[in-house]
Amino acid sequence: MRNSNKIAAMLLAGGQGSRLKALTRNMAKPVVPFGGKYKIIDFALSNATNSDVKDIGVLTQYKPQLLNEHLGIGAPWDYDRNFGGLRILSPYYTEEGGRWFEGTASAIFENINYLDQVNPEYILILSGDHIYKMDYRKLLDVHKEKGADCTIAVMEVDWDEASRFGIMNTDEDDRIVEFEEKPANPKSNLASMGIYIFNWQVLRKELVEDSKDPNSSNDFGKDIIPKMLNEGLNLYVYKFDGYWKDVGTVRSYWQANLDLIDPENELDIYNDDWRIYTKSLNLPPHRIGNNGELSECLVNEDCVIDGKAENSVLFSSVEIEEGAEVYNSVLLNNVKVKSGVKVYNSVVASDMEISENIGSENDSNVYLVSQEGIEEE
Repeated sequence: MRNSNKIAAMLLAGGQGSRLKALTRNMAKPVVPFGGKYKIIDFALSNATNSDVKDIGVLTQYKPQLLNEHLGIGAPWDYDRNFGGLRILSPYYTEEGGRWFEGTASAIFENINYLDQVNPEYILILSGDHIYKMDYRKLLDVHKEKGADCTIAVMEVDWDEASRFGIMNTDEDDRIVEFEEKPANPKSNLASMGIYIFNWQVLRKELVEDSKDPNSSNDFGKDIIPKMLNEGLNLYVYKFDGYWKDVGTVRSYWQANLDLIDPENELDIYNDDWRIYTKSLNLPPHRIGNNGELSECLVNEDCVIDGKAENSVLFSSVEIEEGAEVYNSVLLNNVKVKSGVKVYNSVVASDMEISENIGSENDSNVYLVSQEGIEEE
């Protein structure tokens, strides 16, 4: 079958993201708004586009409607192709039955027919809920140079954080000699980023065997990777040293949004050589009134600013009335801040009208404001 690029990507985008609380109550984590105009999944999709990956399957599961609407036929990422391009892959039923994806490996196994049709030499496994830029071609180059069966992207994390991750212990040639899932006493601080490249035929064999194991949790980190190590296959790491965040909590989500305001931020969404693409809303420009005051803010389309905002990210159609003040906050689409109100250190969910003060100056808490009330972190 045709596959001139020899690499296909599978993007796991079915995550519930329950630690984001009200932000993911009605949508999957990958489609949560981020950075004023994007969705979280836009970063992995744009990386794939910029890395010249021609075929990408997006695996959905938890509340996929908004995600499917955002993806469409893949046009914003140049994936609306007659051959290849973007395919949405959801759990399905057949005459033999069917099931939800039970783990990360299960999700790929259930779509073996799709991958056999694409017929790649290499398969790139991605997560749809991380904020980062990565040239996957460099990852593939390392994979080829090492003669690897699997190459795992890793990054150094703080030692006191290492026990939260899958940790790779390697030799001097970056070959993985041991994998530890969230170890109490880690031997290294090389944490898996959940980004893998496999030789497809090697992975295919492993997936089929894993599916027949009743004791398997059908997960890459818990089952597939340890099994490949035990079999003596060639597993290596690719060390990544750029910006990467798993926005898994309200505080980390808030901080990652505010990171974008810093002109020294490594992510640099203004770099024309590595753009982040998204679906356009086609809204009118924002307007700043006579008494409007903005300082160190990201401001999206259709905002009306008659009050003050400082060090904040304003999504589309935000209104800050005259006399209102917003500091260190992330206001999602269609938020209105009423006159006289002060908002500090907050993530305000879409369609909220704020008529009371939230937080205070020198407050170290982060507040999530939604229809469910005000939650503190």
